[in-house]
Amino acid sequence: MSHLDWICPLLAIDADAFNHGGTLEFAVISTVALRYNQNNQILSTTPNQFEPMHRREANGGIDACPWCQGFYAAMRLRISAWAPLLDASNVNHGLLLPILLHGRDDQGHPLLGPPRTGRVTEGSPRNAYLDIAVAVEALRQYWMPIRYARAR
Repeated sequence: MSHLDWICPLLAIDADAFNHGGTLEFAVISTVALRYNQNNQILSTTPNQFEPMHRREANGGIDACPWCQGFYAAMRLRISAWAPLLDASNVNHGLLLPILLHGRDDQGHPLLGPPRTGRVTEGSPRNAYLDIAVAVEALRQYWMPIRYARAR
């Protein structure tokens, strides 16, 4: 999949903007593509150094929701390919949990349903962002054999 196939829809920018350097749209596409390539380089060479760019709250806390929403938006471009991982009975479903925990559907509802209550889940949602970097690398490892088999 070309960068433009997902960057442009994700940012609601016409792909033709990539052909017109010097515009705001071109700058945005270039910035996203650069960050994407940096992430790929890190994940390929030193995956333990990958860190998602989460927003900081005024109190210094981490807000992983925007990053997870962006990840989910990119997933939705090829949701049928992601369907097996969205199936809770699939052994690999857990790879998405740290991301899905912070995601919302089109109506603003949590992707995993209403928050559960109880002693076991206390603190879990608050700290789930800590597992996102590891989940991204695990997802990369999951997709690698599939991507390279398709390219042959």
